Amino acid sequence: MAEHVRVRYAPSPTGEPHIGNIRTALFNWLFARHHGGEFLVRIEDTDQERLVPGAVEAILDGLKWLDIDWDEGPEVGGPYGPYFQSERLELYRKAAEILIGNGSAYRCYCSRELLEQMRKEQTGRNAAPGYDGRCRTLTTEERNDLEAGGGPYVIRFAMPDSGVIGVHDEIHGYVEWQNDLMDDFVIMKSDGFPTYHLAVVVDDHEMKISHVLRAEEWLPSTPRHLHIYNALGYQPPKFGHLPMILGPDRDKLSKRHGATSILEYRDTGYLPQAMSNFMVLLGWSLDDKTEVMTRQTVVDNFDLSRVSRSGAIFDQEKLAWMNGVYIREMDPKDLANLTAPFLAGELENNGLGEKVPIDQDYWSKIVPLIQERIKLLSEVWERTGYFFQDEIDYEPDDDPAALIQKGMDEESVLTALSKSLDCLASAPVFQNQPLEESLRAVADGLGLTPRQFFGVLRTAVTGRTATPPLFETIEVLGRDLVVRRVARAAERLSAAGGNVK
Repeated sequence: MAEHVRVRYAPSPTGEPHIGNIRTALFNWLFARHHGGEFLVRIEDTDQERLVPGAVEAILDGLKWLDIDWDEGPEVGGPYGPYFQSERLELYRKAAEILIGNGSAYRCYCSRELLEQMRKEQTGRNAAPGYDGRCRTLTTEERNDLEAGGGPYVIRFAMPDSGVIGVHDEIHGYVEWQNDLMDDFVIMKSDGFPTYHLAVVVDDHEMKISHVLRAEEWLPSTPRHLHIYNALGYQPPKFGHLPMILGPDRDKLSKRHGATSILEYRDTGYLPQAMSNFMVLLGWSLDDKTEVMTRQTVVDNFDLSRVSRSGAIFDQEKLAWMNGVYIREMDPKDLANLTAPFLAGELENNGLGEKVPIDQDYWSKIVPLIQERIKLLSEVWERTGYFFQDEIDYEPDDDPAALIQKGMDEESVLTALSKSLDCLASAPVFQNQPLEESLRAVADGLGLTPRQFFGVLRTAVTGRTATPPLFETIEVLGRDLVVRRVARAAERLSAAGGNVK
């Protein structure tokens, strides 16, 4: 690619950054890094009525979490700032005046009531709704009278009423539109702020953007932007419209399909590298089989020719699977550090705040036991709660009958617990391998299968029917806690007697 690449991510701070929005940022960043260009962040905050406090910080936090750094923009500055549109109003006003001066735009004095009546009339006669251009043909006298009235006005772009305009889209190929099917659209609102259409053209030109890579939903706006470029004498950038992200039902991804904010995924316990890898596959592919890739592999191979034209399905199950893959590949110490805040929150929620801050040495022994079993960082409490509780419940409804395994009765379970207790209390060393050897011998002596005997022991020690490797779990829990739990299990089963369900 001969030209120098400059791309931008230009979100509106109207809420937390959603998946589609951040996917656009990621693709722009990858394109810039692949071609050795610059990636800019520009905040499009001209729609003052829809601004949400804290949204800018949320957007930047989402980028930082995903390790998407920017070369120019908020917090880092750059030669083409400011990077907030609300601080660039004079540029848009000058552009609007140029367009009025060369006949490409005009002031429109129509009230909201008049515009609403216009739409009703158009709908009544089955005509396409749109502005009818009445202020475009005002005489000088009529315009002067309206100006003298001091009423509000907007500035509209004067669309050609014939011909076509087209562009080669880097993803969709050549696309064209009929000019007479587009009405005269607003480029400057009555509050003095520009609309998206004017501001984006002025800023992309002033910031020397070479490629505009944005969501497919903006494709219908492209002819308007091309006309503004031409009317201002600007050279348009190259355009590429990214495929839509769809839910499993093939409708556009929305909140009804689940979480859409990137920060919700962070707070649920997804890893940024897994999230980034997954989002890359929402419209781009390396080949027809590779799914898990390093960031550098994607950067090295990212090219628009590999971007799909068709919509990409957002598959939550695939994302969870991929997150699990990345968790399993982590250094256990790093995983312990990342999961500790999730565990601390659950300890507080379950009335165990006295265990916060967490004993990191203890936690670092637990994490390797569950690393192969979790898909989300937030699953750690579900998998490890019994390591921190003094009293445990037996799944599913805290009934001591859960201790009784298939082919066993209450008496044989009590015997198994008693023999286990003797073995555990007197073990010379409390380590998993010698414990397993000793307890297997106990099972053999009682004529029980390992499934039966260890099932009793697992439930007594953890309250669960499925856990990480039993003897490694017992070693981490420690002699005192394990002995207390086995003794407590025998007491509960004995106390239940014939009332065991």
